[in-house]
Amino acid sequence: MNYRHGFHAGNHADVLKHVVLLAVLDALLAKPKPLSVLDTHAGRGSYPLSGTQSRKTGEADSGIARLRQAPARVLEVPAIARYLQVVDELAAQAGDADTYPGSPWLIASELRADDRLACCEIQAEEADALRDLLGSDPRVGVHRRDGYEAMHALLPPMPRRGLVLIDPPYETQLAEFDTAMDALKDALSRWPQGSYALWYPIKRRRELHGFFRRAARLQAKSVLCVELLVRADDSPLRLNGSGMLLVNPPWQVDRRIDPALQALRDALGEPGASWRMEWLKPEAP
Repeated sequence: MNYRHGFHAGNHADVLKHVVLLAVLDALLAKPKPLSVLDTHAGRGSYPLSGTQSRKTGEADSGIARLRQAPARVLEVPAIARYLQVVDELAAQAGDADTYPGSPWLIASELRADDRLACCEIQAEEADALRDLLGSDPRVGVHRRDGYEAMHALLPPMPRRGLVLIDPPYETQLAEFDTAMDALKDALSRWPQGSYALWYPIKRRRELHGFFRRAARLQAKSVLCVELLVRADDSPLRLNGSGMLLVNPPWQVDRRIDPALQALRDALGEPGASWRMEWLKPEAP
């Protein structure tokens, strides 16, 4: 695998993913029972936005950097304010305002003493960096292994309540959607009460209709689709947007996320930008 998230850290897809991730975590952490989290494609956990990889693409400039310049009505939306607060706190902890946290660091920063996080990363260099960052935390385990294989091997977890974040690189492009859906189906057969969050890229959305049909047929209590397109989805050559497929999401988490979507479209969008939140399988009343 050749993917390196350092080239894309802090872009519009990261912004959506992390706003939604924190909203889901906050909803789960509102209950006192201990929580397990599995991050299947964890990366290195921390990225310098002033570093060579980030500056080569400049993707953070149209992501978190643009969001910071948004008007107050955007920045005061609770889910967005929460996201920026956590990012700033972790950058201050690192002693570098240009540090951007990856998902495992964001998750670890929110865990309580009895909660647990398992992070999987198959690339040795990235796994070593993540171990340097979080390896001393007794609540966190860092595993150099394939994330999909880990979903089969590590579920159900202990504690039995929790979340799986699935954030693959999609190097195999459309084939990755089938791989991820197969892994979700298998995971639900062994941990049906778990919550799952699958990030996915959007180039041309019409190519994803089969993915959505499969998602709607999952043996889950509910399935919610959350998307942000920063431009029209009319080109297969660039990342026009992204989404989070939330399977068994916490009760009423959509109410936390909904106000942020229009605000993110307004802050990050170009002509043709849009957002979408749709229940593919609604929650029971």
